[in-house]
Amino acid sequence: MSRTLILTRHAKSSWDHPGLDDHARPLNKRGRKSAKAIGAWLAEKGWEPDQVLSSSSTRTRETWERMGLDAPKVSFTHDLYHASAAQMLRLLSEAKGATVLMLGHNPGIADFAEEIVAEAPPHPRFFGYPTCATTVVRFDIDDWRDVTRGSGEVLDFIIPRELLE
Repeated sequence: MSRTLILTRHAKSSWDHPGLDDHARPLNKRGRKSAKAIGAWLAEKGWEPDQVLSSSSTRTRETWERMGLDAPKVSFTHDLYHASAAQMLRLLSEAKGATVLMLGHNPGIADFAEEIVAEAPPHPRFFGYPTCATTVVRFDIDDWRDVTRGSGEVLDFIIPRELLE
């Protein structure tokens, strides 16, 4: 059996309110367009999650909402707010879905993506993981607890700019 992980960094957030708490920052106009484009791309490719694990921040919640996808199980947790790669792996190990989408923040999501794949995609932006960057990774495992460093195969990687230009 195999499992598929979709790793998405939140879309571009707004800095229009400098005094606003970081956790409460919403998306800006570009971010809203990017999230919609990434959601449409995932749906077109047939990579729709049956479980979502997301940071509880406003920008990750809004990214998920703007993606326009449905999932039977969606969880927003503070544990993914600026989570490290190790924290992300721990949370993923508890997942039950066959296709899990994780929505998070840099630098943790970039580090996690880099650590879990056997070979990085030949994309110049993979290691920087810009806003709304999305990696689709397949694992030949039966249970998410079996994910180990370097065990994933990258199926695709994209940034919103490639969809919006």
